[in-house]
Amino acid sequence: MKIFETMVRDDYEQLLFCQDEQSGLKAIIAIHDTTLGPALGGTRMWTYDSEEAAINDALRLAKGMTYKNAAAGLNLGGGKAVIIGDPKKDKNEEMFRAFGRFIQGLNGRYITAEDVGTTVEDMDLIYEETNFVTGSSAFGSSGNPSPVTAYGCFVGMKAAVKEAFGSDSVKGKTVAVQGVGNVAFELCRHLHEEGARLIVTDINKEAVKRAVEAFNAKAVDPKEIYGAEADIFAPCALGAIINDQTIPKLKAKVIAGSANNQLKESRHGDIIYEKGIVYAPDYVLNAGGVINVADELHGYNQERALKKVETIYNNVEKVINISKRDNIPTYLAADRMAEERIETLRKSRSQFLLNNKHILYNRI
Repeated sequence: MKIFETMVRDDYEQLLFCQDEQSGLKAIIAIHDTTLGPALGGTRMWTYDSEEAAINDALRLAKGMTYKNAAAGLNLGGGKAVIIGDPKKDKNEEMFRAFGRFIQGLNGRYITAEDVGTTVEDMDLIYEETNFVTGSSAFGSSGNPSPVTAYGCFVGMKAAVKEAFGSDSVKGKTVAVQGVGNVAFELCRHLHEEGARLIVTDINKEAVKRAVEAFNAKAVDPKEIYGAEADIFAPCALGAIINDQTIPKLKAKVIAGSANNQLKESRHGDIIYEKGIVYAPDYVLNAGGVINVADELHGYNQERALKKVETIYNNVEKVINISKRDNIPTYLAADRMAEERIETLRKSRSQFLLNNKHILYNRI
């Protein structure tokens, strides 16, 4: 792997390798862009097949956070960290405290949070060594992000519904929800309360049963969800589910859900655009969680955080307007919205530098 060639291609700022022999820590921190502010992104712990796979994952996720934070209107850049190891067997206190010291050494350029394979307890250990961490109960976590993520998906979905049907109300609309985990269950609650009809599926039969009982939802086999007679398709489980096999089955006029990386390939976004389906790009729609955790940097206030989450409606509208303006699919329009915001500020700001007025000093 040609690391500098990769960094130059997508304009990464920094890649940091961290090791601590005593604890077994092997970690990578990738900082993609700090034009808007310090890089915020979670720490993932995973058993990667190779060191190169871990590097690629850190880089890919860091860039994704740049776009997600920018599109959400946050004054934060994009970064991500990965720890190589089995989260079920390899964790220890020394590992996360050593990792916290590496984060502290970046002096605020990177702020971490929970991700796949890490927990609130892990963030508490990191907090022992640095203030540049969110989601720690020791500092005052904003709590379970699922309800906030679901609320953001709901309000963003309504903007897409308005574009497709002329009104943003989901009353009387049928929504096919793929996956009914924590986020999707809360999304179903909002949809049910506004009068939507629900079709649900999940490989977890208990999750399906819970949704059926709570919201009078109709259950279907996982393979049948794509062809369901629905106005809205809400992918809330796996990624890459918009693909050559599923697109011909879709009958919905709107695709809006919480799952990450819904398009298997970029060309699938082109295909659904040509078919006239209104697609709310996933990283715009599911930004409620990162908006919520980012509020911790100001001393968490739930009312303020939820008000910010409600701007996802406006962000989806902006994406749709850019799509119309430039005659491009919405997945490209979302990228363009993020890039335009970054470039606007890049003209007056370069790399992020911590100063005495920055909000993070209020936590020290």
